[in-house]
Amino acid sequence: MKLFRKIVRWVVGAFFASTILAVIAYRFIPVYITPLMVIRCFQNGSTTIHHHWISLDEMSAHMPVAVMASEDSRFLLHHGFDFDAIGKAAENNLKGRRKHGASTISQQAAKNVFLWPGRSWIRKGFEVYFTALMELFWSKQRIMEVYLNSIEMGPSIYGVASCAEYNFGKKPADLTRADCALIAATLPNPRKFSSKYPSAYMRKRQRQIMANMRYIPTFPKEGEDYNPNTAVGGTYH
Repeated sequence: MKLFRKIVRWVVGAFFASTILAVIAYRFIPVYITPLMVIRCFQNGSTTIHHHWISLDEMSAHMPVAVMASEDSRFLLHHGFDFDAIGKAAENNLKGRRKHGASTISQQAAKNVFLWPGRSWIRKGFEVYFTALMELFWSKQRIMEVYLNSIEMGPSIYGVASCAEYNFGKKPADLTRADCALIAATLPNPRKFSSKYPSAYMRKRQRQIMANMRYIPTFPKEGEDYNPNTAVGGTYH
């Protein structure tokens, strides 16, 4: 029994030490491959991965604003979890309406980089853990940078750089406001929705996101202070 407890303590200690070190390391090291990329290779029976890491400064300034307008408008204000959104989603789901999620950009980044796709409570628990670590050790700029580099944006396409190249024939810095809104519109299901061949529904979502972008502040650079009451065309709320 003593040996068992010793092994458990060692395993738990090793888990916390390794995960904390991994999160700290990724604060500085580019994320070149994620578990999702590997899983998709097995699912597709192909080793093709279109992924090219770039810094946040090399992306269009509209891209962070577009994903905030689409996925997480309070990203700059919360600490990884938007409890208002969680409460509204829970209320909506309890009423039997169409299921709504409330994952923040921080949570999605944690899932993309450290975990596997799925909806189990175990995976959700790990997601909460890694999100908390990322919010503790990373800046908001780093979270956004990793998110926009690692998120799936089409079949075998990961990150803004590859999406700009294969779906728009552009450099990531040259993506327009409309391009970025269209990319953001696909993110709930990039294997179903295409920014290269957008449907009428995608164009409608694009217009909605562009309208929402007017109320999202310009994304601050690393080390730069931001005023939550300053926005492009409106008041941030």
